Amino acid sequence: MINRADVLAAEKRIKGYVRRTPLLRAGTDAAPLWLKCEFMQHTGVFKARGAFNRLLAARERGELNPAIGVVAASGGNAGLANAYAAAALGVPATVFVPEAAPRVKVERLLGYGATVHQVGAEYAEAYAAAIRYVEESGALFCHAYDQLEIAAGAGTVAEEILEDEPGVDTIIVAVGGGGLYAGVAAAAEGRARVVAAAEDRARVVAVEPFNIPTLNAALAAGHPVDVPVSGIAADSLGARRVGEIAFNMASRVPPTSVLVDDSAIASARSQLWSEYRIPAEYGAAAALSALTSGAYVPREGERIAVIVCGANTDASTLEYLPESDKQKASR
Repeated sequence: MINRADVLAAEKRIKGYVRRTPLLRAGTDAAPLWLKCEFMQHTGVFKARGAFNRLLAARERGELNPAIGVVAASGGNAGLANAYAAAALGVPATVFVPEAAPRVKVERLLGYGATVHQVGAEYAEAYAAAIRYVEESGALFCHAYDQLEIAAGAGTVAEEILEDEPGVDTIIVAVGGGGLYAGVAAAAEGRARVVAAAEDRARVVAVEPFNIPTLNAALAAGHPVDVPVSGIAADSLGARRVGEIAFNMASRVPPTSVLVDDSAIASARSQLWSEYRIPAEYGAAAALSALTSGAYVPREGERIAVIVCGANTDASTLEYLPESDKQKASR
């Protein structure tokens, strides 16, 4: 079971290996909003935090064989993070990704020196192949989201937010397999123990595409369940089911669960680029889309931080305009 102590241990362990990313003020006095610029993290995604925490902790315990190295299964981002961390620590990395993984991510994996295997149509098939490889090779397995050290490393994002802006009421986070959500929720829950009243704890809003509602479906069913995987955010939020760590965290402290459609995600991504020149990938724009689409309506004066968690995207697709805006622009 993950808790804030795990996150604080991760924060101490990975210091010096990851960037402390900026918290950008983006709202007004009447509607306070900050964007956590985690797209500026090493490899362009928050997952470097969990990867370093996993590898460094394993090395401390003598579990990381420098000759065999690590293996990961990923839609792309977790693979990038683990390949980068492995290269930084001088060990080999093998990464399994779906055949449809974006070319930009595969090229970057190769650039970090990883051995890349493209297997199957979605993450679950790449995961099965990675597990077989672990059994054959003895490599250290780094889960994309459902390992305590991975989730705790991701939770250091929330620690930074709450250190930089202690008055933040709500943290909005996109959910795929749930590692980032679980770490953020653990950090927010732990904060309740050091403030005067429970209502001062930072709330967590968990945002998912309608097409991949892993956490939302699990909460409805009372346990993790498989969901179909499709839509524009599938390359980064495309887990078939939410992880046990995330589900247990959500069961302990239920988040506000919000679903958004692909159009809302694309529109928010366009807004991040046009207003802030933030090159967010679709999955990273999902969190903001909860606000811009009205799927989550803040209370008056609610102080919100949105995690923009990744930027591994095709830059040529950033100039998206929703159909309504295209029509306006053509007039």
